[in-house]
Amino acid sequence: MDEFSSRIEALEHQWMRAWAQRDRNVMKALASKDFIFLLGSNSPAILDRASWLEAATTRFRCNGYRFDEVYVRRHGNIAVFATRMTLDATMGDHDWSGETWLMDLWQKGKVRRKWRIVERTISRPDVDAKMPDAIRSMQLWR
Repeated sequence: MDEFSSRIEALEHQWMRAWAQRDRNVMKALASKDFIFLLGSNSPAILDRASWLEAATTRFRCNGYRFDEVYVRRHGNIAVFATRMTLDATMGDHDWSGETWLMDLWQKGKVRRKWRIVERTISRPDVDAKMPDAIRSMQLWR
């Protein structure tokens, strides 16, 4: 793995550990101001940055994760990170553990030159009819 790929993967682990530890400050520092979380499913749902930070530290809990083979690609000041991920998570009292496909976009800032996560897309190979409504229920702008 080259130095750039290692850097992006390290940021991914930092992001995931912050989620597991419910560390809002670290996630906030890593997330761009226009960050979105997108659940790719039969009925997709999104969370904006404020909604994600609130949900990830309260109702949408990551208890553990494992990345499979990692794919990283750079496009100028944009980086794509993709992997199959085994996730141990809960949404309130609903277990949301299992295999997911994860794709994140990172962007390098023009002023501070730091990488920030812009978008996270998680899609499930199975159909979980409860998850889109659960994600929508966390939207702070509603």
